[in-house]
Amino acid sequence: MEDSPRGGAPRSPGFKAPGKPPVAPRQTRFAARPDQGPDRRREGFEPGFAAPRIRPDSPRRETPEERQPANTLWLHGLHAVAAALLNPRRRLRRLLLTADAEATLKERLPEGTFAARKIQPERVEDRTRFHTFLPEDSVHQGAALLAEPLPGVALDDALAASSGPVLLLDQVTDPRNVGAILRSAAAFGAAAVVVQDRHAPPETGALARAASGALEIVPMVREVNLSRAIRHLQDKGAWVLGLVGDGQRTLAEAKPSDRRVGLVLGAEGSGLRRLQRETCDELVRLPIHEAMESLNVAAAAAVALYEIGRS
Repeated sequence: MEDSPRGGAPRSPGFKAPGKPPVAPRQTRFAARPDQGPDRRREGFEPGFAAPRIRPDSPRRETPEERQPANTLWLHGLHAVAAALLNPRRRLRRLLLTADAEATLKERLPEGTFAARKIQPERVEDRTRFHTFLPEDSVHQGAALLAEPLPGVALDDALAASSGPVLLLDQVTDPRNVGAILRSAAAFGAAAVVVQDRHAPPETGALARAASGALEIVPMVREVNLSRAIRHLQDKGAWVLGLVGDGQRTLAEAKPSDRRVGLVLGAEGSGLRRLQRETCDELVRLPIHEAMESLNVAAAAAVALYEIGRS
């Protein structure tokens, strides 16, 4: 028997005060409730048990092509790759070819080109491998070449190497347009394509693909200040014409026959900026049908280069 804590009648063991429910044992934060079973305890709610760590999904492993060295780019397409292989200024790293592409290149290139450039083609059996390092919509034709960007060319060096016309692009930023302009420049014997460094696309596989090999033929000169490059051309004796829609004379009427021609083209929509317009020797136009307001800049460059070369 135990004495009552309040001095009342003695209470026998197990005595319960009337009307009061039994007090359940106090549960700690980590105690497993009976209704949760042993699985709950295995999940780390039992003291001293470490819950298993949830590990994120492992990242997809990069292919060797995706882990390309810094300061390199993938050229793709048979024309771009063949022209790069023939360009001694282009430093090569790797060449990936399907069997068909290798056979085509061997037909197009002089015998012994691979050995002369000290590069051994790597055979690609699955064409989908190209899409691990090229955009999905790339027309690679089974050929991809890892190479370094071309070294820069000074404007004076380009002028010394050719007497052809010079194209100057005023903030033309679409790589496909720049590539197409390079292609036309190569077709019509231009000495160089001059771009403003901060407002021109970098050298990429897409640009080289659009140029269809012309990137290896026509120097793309990068200048900080385009109007200064125009004045430099003028100092060298060139007659610089700006192509605009409101020129008083046509290109055919204004082109000189006794000196080099510089032709300045502006971006679609904005056209030539004020400083370039003021620096040109004359502003000229192409005679197009009145139903059309203007031409795409790449198309305008092709027509203008043809007109400049026409006697």
